[in-house]
Amino acid sequence: MSKRNILKFLIILFIVNTQFLSYSQSIDSLKTTNLDSVIVTSYKSKSFRESSLNITSLKIDSLSRFGNFNLADLIAKTPGVTMLSTGIAISKPVIRGLYGNRVLLLISGLKFDNQQWQEEHGLGLSDVGISKVELIKGPMSVLYGTEAIGGIINVIEEEKPRLNMKETDFSSKFNSNTLGGSFQYGYKGNKGNKWYRIRAGIENNADYADGRNNRVLNSRFDGIQLKSTYGFQKKNWKSVYNYMGTFNRYGFIFNDIYSFVSPDNRWSRRLNENPDHMVLLNIISSENTFQLNSLSKLNLNVGVQSNKRMENEGGGAISLNMHLLTIQYLLKWERIINENNKLIISSLGSFENNTNIGSRKIVPDANILEGNISTYLETSYRKRLILENGIGLGDKWIKTLLTPTVNSKEKDIKPFTKQSIYYNLFSGFTFFPSNKINVKANIATGVRVPNLAELSSNGLHEGIFTYEIGDPNLKNEQNLAFNILANFKSQKLEFTVSPFCNYFYNYVYLTPTNESWYGFPVYRYKQQNVKQYGGEVYLIYKPSNKVYTSITYAGMISQLADGNYTPYIPAQKITPSINYTLNSVKHKMPIQLFSNADFCFQQTKTAPFEKATPHYWLLNMGASTSYETEKVSYVFTISGNNILNVAYYDHLSRFKNYGLLNIGRNIAINLRLKFKNQINSLNNNK
Repeated sequence: MSKRNILKFLIILFIVNTQFLSYSQSIDSLKTTNLDSVIVTSYKSKSFRESSLNITSLKIDSLSRFGNFNLADLIAKTPGVTMLSTGIAISKPVIRGLYGNRVLLLISGLKFDNQQWQEEHGLGLSDVGISKVELIKGPMSVLYGTEAIGGIINVIEEEKPRLNMKETDFSSKFNSNTLGGSFQYGYKGNKGNKWYRIRAGIENNADYADGRNNRVLNSRFDGIQLKSTYGFQKKNWKSVYNYMGTFNRYGFIFNDIYSFVSPDNRWSRRLNENPDHMVLLNIISSENTFQLNSLSKLNLNVGVQSNKRMENEGGGAISLNMHLLTIQYLLKWERIINENNKLIISSLGSFENNTNIGSRKIVPDANILEGNISTYLETSYRKRLILENGIGLGDKWIKTLLTPTVNSKEKDIKPFTKQSIYYNLFSGFTFFPSNKINVKANIATGVRVPNLAELSSNGLHEGIFTYEIGDPNLKNEQNLAFNILANFKSQKLEFTVSPFCNYFYNYVYLTPTNESWYGFPVYRYKQQNVKQYGGEVYLIYKPSNKVYTSITYAGMISQLADGNYTPYIPAQKITPSINYTLNSVKHKMPIQLFSNADFCFQQTKTAPFEKATPHYWLLNMGASTSYETEKVSYVFTISGNNILNVAYYDHLSRFKNYGLLNIGRNIAINLRLKFKNQINSLNNNK
């Protein structure tokens, strides 16, 4: 079936479902006995089982026991999600083999852009002040535009405390491998019609040691984080204002670092003289909900992001210095047509300005505009079936500006203007054959306009010693995705299987050439069609209230039309785990013991010139306990990752190219204290 025929089929499917279900008889809304968490990433707030999307919700507190170093490390605990890393500090999430500008990150409901198009650029986000993360596997371009082609990661800030309560908390974390850790402080209060919070954190870690107890020079990192929130409600208007500011430094590791950097003290944190990446981030946003009447409401999110990325090549001299300014909005109108049908119309818009300040430049100065409008219809049918259909139309405009040494006269790529109009479709259902069984499936399209680096990069990437050249004539990347999920859930047993299939048209990838630039190899961006398929399997068994066991599997294939594989395909992985709870009635201090093992298969399905990696397995275990009274609570956790100190290469580690192993054994100790008090009633009435 040709691409044109497939798109025609999706449009017909959308129209038929819409027309048929709009005239269906009135029935009661779907109800289930499963009290699922409410999702907010989708078009509307609803339970996971009532959505045709493949969504996973991760509570941050429940994952802190794993001893993660950053947010991407934490998210990678989910089957089907891995991370592309450059050491323990620089990492970005990979959803079913897709990363960078193919995975959209949301903060306060708005797109987060951290110049993550480059492989050695991480997200630069910690888990400070976050309550949970929602993951969508598969395209959601209908609502969120061009960068949601592979999936969405929605970062949700901490919740406000109970009514008329204020909370103060302190938490600290220690990592044995890096002889470092983090500390954070938080204060928040809820006065009913208004609430507020402030949170601050710092982190500092020295170089890590691998499974052979060898130090990985300059893998150190540090950072500071600051967050504040003010929210209020006036009649039918609810508004929340958020600020986030971070400054992070990451040790810069390249091919011959041991020839350029002399080893200093083993536990040195010095970064002002050693090469390092620096990222200064500031975000201001406003989330607003207007309850127009009992049947409709309006949501408006607006925000401004300032992202400054710098590179110190040693001795404190800043060479690469880029500033990205992003202004955006997201507007959604939700209307209940009748008890069976809900209609949502959404619009988003963004403006981005990229400016080079330093002497070394990789991509040119540029202005980028994007707009998207979408319509979505959800219909409940006979209490057991929910259909979802959406269609979106968007436009993206890119204009590069004259930038010396990148696109000036002596260069091949000249300044250009590119405009791309795109549209996307989504159709899915979730079906309940019984209270224990849930089957969901969806088919969706995604369109991604090539990013600034792919279109216009023309410079030396000193972190990887390659000269990269873009192509302004690259076509839009398009994909057609099929996702299925079947779930059986009883009191003691839960089983889930989730296969997927993606077909990409004009997939953009970076490939080496026979050219060279002053001895450095030249890489160019090319395009080919790509097919991807794979899936995840979950099995959970709870023989008693004290014992929780599970085993998960994830694997996939991603292959170009010429038969070669795409780079960084995650290795197949099996993870069994067991949790056991010891109840202490006398002291009211339950102790949770947990253990899991990561079995990663060898990965020989590699792109040209990409290194294959052997199989390995890691053992992780730990314990946690908590205690709570009316005014104070504490949580204590100790966890060990890679307990057996295995020496291994993770296939998605860029360090494998330098012959550097992943981190060895690390013991993480976490302690959190929270103090709760009632707000003075006199102050509450003011």
